[in-house]
Amino acid sequence: MQREEKQLELTLEALISQVADLKNSLVSFIYKLENEYDRLTWPSVLDSFALLSGQLNTLNKVLKHEKTPLLRNQVIIPLVLSPDRDEEIMRQTEGRVPVFSHEVVPDHLRTKPDPEVEEQEKQLITDAARISPDVAQKQIQSLNKMCSNLLEKISKEERESESGGLRQNKQTFNPADTNALVAAVAFGKGLSNRRPPGSGASVQSGQPGAGAIIAGASGMQQVPMSGAPAQQQPMLAGVQMAQAGQPGKMPSGIKTNIKSASMHPYQR
Repeated sequence: MQREEKQLELTLEALISQVADLKNSLVSFIYKLENEYDRLTWPSVLDSFALLSGQLNTLNKVLKHEKTPLLRNQVIIPLVLSPDRDEEIMRQTEGRVPVFSHEVVPDHLRTKPDPEVEEQEKQLITDAARISPDVAQKQIQSLNKMCSNLLEKISKEERESESGGLRQNKQTFNPADTNALVAAVAFGKGLSNRRPPGSGASVQSGQPGAGAIIAGASGMQQVPMSGAPAQQQPMLAGVQMAQAGQPGKMPSGIKTNIKSASMHPYQR
């Protein structure tokens, strides 16, 4: 007997603790709805609902535990009824029940619903009994069909929204290639200094004799060509030196006179 009483006391303590946590969560959620509705977001509402759902599941697990005694077999009998104010009841009920009198006992210790709720429940049972089995089966099939169509539409919308999100988030370019192209256009990064074949006719700065051609440009002179005394061609002094510096080429027969850079060839 003492063991059962001890088990009942532990169960009641666990239930009181779970109910207190559930009450605090409800109070917090109601406060948000009433005072913070302008800043309330949908993820916050979902978090509150998830918390309440988890606490209700925990409470049900405590009630369905194999070590929990059947509370329906327990009877609560008021031992003392008084119209005077009871501070202990005020503390336990957080000020909701100031007295434990004949007026409040039927409401707080009732084991049946309110008379209005009980009357509505009886009316629903009576209406359900009037329906024949065939009609009830048709209504059940119709309701199941409507639910199936609704679930199919919801699933289709979810699939379309997911596929649309994947199409929008699909990447159509390579960031590495884009960055390399921008760097090449803006800063010349990765570009080669090589010239295509066939451009050897133009004199490059790295070829031998280029410096001599530039240095001898200050000493240009008109010299007569053999066999054509009436024609004169301006030639750069130092062309023969530049051609001599390139192997595989025959030196030109044109003779040039190199004069001092102080004397300009066009000053006469």
